[in-house]
Parts: sequence; structure tokens; C-alpha cells
Amino acid sequence: MSLNSGDQGALSETAPFAKNEDHQQKRPSTVTGDNTHVDQVLPGVDEASPGSTSSFEMLDMEPVPPPYQKVQPHWFFYKQSDDNVLWLPFSREDSEKLENANNADDGEVVVAVEGERYDVNVKERKCYAVYWEQAPIEVRRCTWFHKGDKDMRFMPYSEDFSNSLEDAYMIAVTLDEWKRKLDFPTGETVILHNPKLIMHYQPIGLQEDWISSPSENTRPRTVKRGINNIPIDIPDCEPEKVDHLVFMVHGIGPACDLRFRSIIQCVNDFRSVSLSLLASHYKTAQLEGKVGKVEFLPVNWHSALHGDATGVDEDIHRITLPSISRLRHFTNDTLLDLFFYNSPTYCQTIVDTVASEINRLHTLFKQRHPKFNGEISVVGHSLGSLILFDMLTNQRTGPESAREEVLSDDPCHLEPDTLLEQTLARLGLQQYTDILKAENLDLESLALCQENDLKDLGIPLGPRKKMLKYVRRKYFSEDYKAGRLSLERQGSLHSQDNGPESAVEKGQFLRTQSITSAVDYEYFNMGIGQVSVDYPQLAFQPQTFFAFGSPIGMFLTVRGLKRIDLNYSFPTCKSFYNIYHPFDPVAYRIEPMIIPDVDLEPMLIPHHKGRKRMHLELKDSFTRMSIDFKNNVLGSLRTAWQSFSKLPVAALPPVAEGESTTEESLQETQVCASAQREEKSGDFWTKILEWPRALHRHHFQGESEEVDSSRSTEEPQQAEKAEIKMGMLNGGRRIDYVLQEKPIESFNEYLFAIQSHLCYWESEDAALLLLKEIYDKLDVTLEQHQQ
Repeated sequence: MSLNSGDQGALSETAPFAKNEDHQQKRPSTVTGDNTHVDQVLPGVDEASPGSTSSFEMLDMEPVPPPYQKVQPHWFFYKQSDDNVLWLPFSREDSEKLENANNADDGEVVVAVEGERYDVNVKERKCYAVYWEQAPIEVRRCTWFHKGDKDMRFMPYSEDFSNSLEDAYMIAVTLDEWKRKLDFPTGETVILHNPKLIMHYQPIGLQEDWISSPSENTRPRTVKRGINNIPIDIPDCEPEKVDHLVFMVHGIGPACDLRFRSIIQCVNDFRSVSLSLLASHYKTAQLEGKVGKVEFLPVNWHSALHGDATGVDEDIHRITLPSISRLRHFTNDTLLDLFFYNSPTYCQTIVDTVASEINRLHTLFKQRHPKFNGEISVVGHSLGSLILFDMLTNQRTGPESAREEVLSDDPCHLEPDTLLEQTLARLGLQQYTDILKAENLDLESLALCQENDLKDLGIPLGPRKKMLKYVRRKYFSEDYKAGRLSLERQGSLHSQDNGPESAVEKGQFLRTQSITSAVDYEYFNMGIGQVSVDYPQLAFQPQTFFAFGSPIGMFLTVRGLKRIDLNYSFPTCKSFYNIYHPFDPVAYRIEPMIIPDVDLEPMLIPHHKGRKRMHLELKDSFTRMSIDFKNNVLGSLRTAWQSFSKLPVAALPPVAEGESTTEESLQETQVCASAQREEKSGDFWTKILEWPRALHRHHFQGESEEVDSSRSTEEPQQAEKAEIKMGMLNGGRRIDYVLQEKPIESFNEYLFAIQSHLCYWESEDAALLLLKEIYDKLDVTLEQHQQ
């Protein structure tokens, strides 16, 4: 029997089990169908009294061994992480579905697992991703497991190896005969001492005879049968019902965090975080069937920009200096994406890729979830948030958008003449249809025309500008993406139509063919300025747009926008949240662009455990204590000092003629002055004695027991904040939301600056804010989770 290299274990001396022949009797070894030798070692019988009655009585009194029961298999999938080979289990529900399909034996059986994001071909033992490109993953039906001394977890054997072990185990249990030895063709040996002790040894051919004790490399492996006998965490099955769909767009570069993981891995982590939060913060609603799950799907546009279709990587590589190659490669692969987005050529490529990928994922999701009737949201991280912001700003509503989508989806599904007529009708230039048809011009040939060609046909300046702009943006952008026209063919057509034209004109044509448009920063009615490119339309209307670590505010300011109108909102999306870490160097605020005259702090995102972080609470408490100490104690001391330094003296009335100040009046005046001093002195010491009690009540007994004076001063401030109108970008609600930094991050904000820009994928607080916004609109209340 052949074994994989991963199934070979360490070995120690097997002599103690093979010797002691004076008291043991060995049966002849048997050979199974896979050339595995099974030797049986039986306990010896006392030859001095073979017919002893007491011996038979003792044998009859032995308990009957338990009957053999088949092992319960569990399905695993292969994963390689950080140079470590891992076999991770499917959920019990997915494993049961795979086992039932395997027992059905209906040929090619495909089972959807992991929330229907993967399909498993049971016969091939391969797992394929549904929504993104990924190499096939090996899956295995596992029954037996092994673990070495230095291994952290049990690893499954191959299915053939496990079947051999199961056959030997069945014989041993049925006959109640243990210490069976299995010899495999590779020289490996497995000895079944008893049901609880099974060891796996490596071959000893290379081991020296004089070695008295086995080394670490020759120690046996521990063997266990069934998944119930090993410590392992089996994940819970995801809910089948999908309440909401979220598309997540990444930022610059192929890696999304400090571990250089892809957008697929980061979104998988964010999905896992959301599932755990749903189980803890919406537990009652889940038990009642009101809450299912939120599905998160990654949108990858970096590979399309840096792929072979654009050729930009080769062009950049030719001009890159050879020095500090790693740093230059990192810069070309990540930071250049910012410049690509500001380029009208590659900006068009990026927005087309993002829109087409989102629409593709949306169509595929609807096919696999035909009963889904929930809403859809979008999330953008870093540059991805700016891409979505520009795209949502340029979405259109109404029949005009739908009619344009019919024209832009597939320019080849109509006849050339019909397509030309519809295009001219949409542009309001249908009166020139006959002129173009007389010259046998369709959209393809029209895009090859120069402005002078249309001028010779008698078409005025305005109409010919509109024609050329439309066909060069719409028609050739789609032909370029579909690969229908090659550069060589375009160059030959251009030379034939125009004769010996200059190389400059040919370069202009190639530039047009690569989807270039003039850079034109326009200020629309609501004041949102964007690069003038043709923004594609989404197949749905997003409910909410979440921006993580977004530079939207900075880009809008650089484009020349100083203020966002209060009445502006996205045409198809009515909610917008700008979420950022306080130390994120890429993030910028949005609210100061809407209400520049008001200095308003961002909304603090609550901790997912239901409270503010301890170090922030202590910081706020010490701040309030210092202010109270200054206002109460020092103020009382100042009042007392003024009382003692300036003794009050009663003002004597002027003495009129015929009147004199008597001694009684002087005594009464002195009594009143002393009474006033005692009253003020009493007030001072009363404040001093009452201050610790009031401070304790204010800081350690909750906000509900604050004094009425502080409450009366806070109420006008809260009313003033409530009256502030934040505009319609988020339906009048707050837009900027800031995360709470961790205690270790507060020591040095510069040290954790880069990490803070990449922390959103694993942030429970950010994930909980998304879930709260989603389920609040479904009338499902968040449960208070205090810890």
C-alpha cells in the first residue's frame, strides 16, 4: 500500500513487541488486497495444564467485547497558511451533505457548502470557489487521525490508509484480539495495542543498531479513530436565510492588511466576525427566526488593472530603475493605483471593472439565491470608497438610464443600421441618419472618422462633436473590453482611411481606443466635482454606502470642491457612513464640508461589548475630576481668601445736624458684620466637606444620579446639536463615525498609523455598526451586550 509523504510518521524500536516468544504464540501473517501485512500476536496459554478446568472457567467469566460499530466520517478541506499545512473541518451540516452525496453514488455530484460560496465535486474530491477565482481545494473524507510530539493538532490520514486501519480495527474488535501489527509497503508500521492505544512507527532500516533510545525523529505518532476522539473545533453551520447582501471593494494594491492577505481572505474574516456578532447581539432574534445572516462578497479590481489586458505593468517595468528593487516594486504595485485613478485612461478601466464585477456578482448571487428579496449595500476601503463615491454620484434613475443600459450592455445584439439609428435618436441627432447611411457608415466606421470627415458631409460643429464623443467613449470602450478589435487591425484601418497620416494622429487614435477622455472637472448642480469619465450603471440601487478609512474628503477638496450642498444626496443611495480610525493617516472627514461653520466632534462608535474602552473612560473621568476640582475647590478657596482679606464694614449714614451716633448703633453694626463673616465662613467649609461626596456621586454612581444643575447645563447643548442639520447625504443623520483606539495604540499614535488604516477588516466595532444599520431598517433591535 502506497502512502503520502504527509502520512509517514516517526518510529521507535519495535523489538519489545516482536520478542518475548517464550510466552506468546504467533499466527501466520495475512496479506490484504493492498499488500498490507496484518500479523496477529495472541496471548500464550499455560502448557503445563492445558486441560485445567479453572482456566476454562476464567475464560468463560471474561466480559463479552462490545460489538463493532462503523466509524463516523467527517469531511475536511485543505488549507495552507504561513507555510503550514492545515486540514480544517467542514461544519457538521456540510459534512453530512457531503457524506450523503458520497453514498448516493450518482456520478458527478456537486454539493454547495460554506454558505453556497463553494461547490464540492464529491467524485473528484475538489472544492471550487463560486464568486471569485481561486485554485481548486482538496477535500477529504476523514476517519483516522495522527499526531506527533511536536504537532499542534491531529492531522487526517489519506482515505486509503484510513480504510486499511479500519479493516484491521474491525478484525481486532470482532475477534477481541489486539496487539495486531500492520506493515505497509513503505516500511511503516502501525500496532493496535488496544482500542485506546494505537501507535504509528516509521521504518527502522536507516537506524543504527547501537542507538539505545529513539530520537525525536523516530518517536511514534499517536493514532486516533473518529473525530469524536480528538480535540477539534468544528465550526457552526451558517444560517441559510440571507437578509442582506454587501459588496466590499478594496483599496490600493493586491494586499489588504499587514499580513499581505488578499481581499478574499479579509472579507472572509469580516464575514466570520459578523456571524459571531449576530450570534451574540441578535441571539433572541435568531432563535425567533427574524435574523438570518448578512452575506459579504469581495470585489477585486486590482488584477484587471495590472493584468495583461492593459499592459501597464510592462510599461512601468521598462522605465523603473534597477536600484532598491523591492521598494520600487511595492510602489509600482500599490501607490501607483492612486495615480492610475487620476488618469482618465485608467480611471475608466477601474470604474468599468468595479461596476462589471459588482453586476456579475449580483447576477450570480441571484441565480444561487432565487428567493432572496433583501436590500444590497456597498462597502469601500481606502481608494475603493472613492471609486464607489464617484460611481454613486453618477448613477441615473428613470427610463433614460434603462434605455442607455440597453444600448451599452451589448452593442452587437442589434443590426448595425438599427444600432446607429437608436444611438442617433438618443443623442437627438436622428435627422443626420440618412446622411450617414448614404455613406454606408455604422458605429464602427463612424468612430474611425475624424472631425474633418464629418465636416465634409455637411454636419455642423455641435452635432459632429456629440457623435464623436459618444462613439469613442461608449462603443470603443466596450469593443476594447470584449477584445473584438485588435490594435493591429485598428492601425491598418486607420492607415487605409487616411493615407499617409502622421504618427501623431495614429497615436491619438490609439489613445482614444484605450478609453481616454479629456480631463474635465465639472461642478454639477449639487456641487460634486468628478473626473469626466463615462461612469457605468449598477444593476441595483444600494441601500447604504459604508466608507472605511476613506480619503473622499481630501479628493473632493483637491478637485476644487469647498462645500457639499445640504440638499445633495446620491441619486440611488440614501444612506452614507464615513467610518475611520482616529490614527488613520488616509482617512478624512465629510461633515465639515457640509457644515463648515460648526465645529462638531464625530460620533464615537460604541464598543461591541457595550461600553467605552477602559482607558478612554479613565481619561474622561480624570478630565472631569480635574475640571470639578478646579471649579469647586479652588473657587471656594478664592472666595474664602477674599472673605478673610476684605472684612465687610457697614456703611455709616451721614450724621445730620442735631443727631449723633450712639454706642448702641455702633454695636449693632459690629454684630451684623460678624454675623456675615460667620455665614460666609460656614458656606466655605460646607462646600469643602460636601465636595468629595458630590464628586463620588457624579463619577461613580452613573449619569442618572447627576445633579440637576449639570443636567440643566447639558440640555441646551444637546438641543443645540439636535437642531444642526447634517444635510441629505445620510438622510439628515450624522455621517462621520470614529472607532475607539486600543489601549496599546494610545501610547504612540505614529507607531500604529499604518496598522490603523488596515484594521477595519477585523474590527468588531465597525462590523457591529454595519449590522445595526442594516437590521434597524428591518425593525430588528440590537440586544444590549454588557460585559
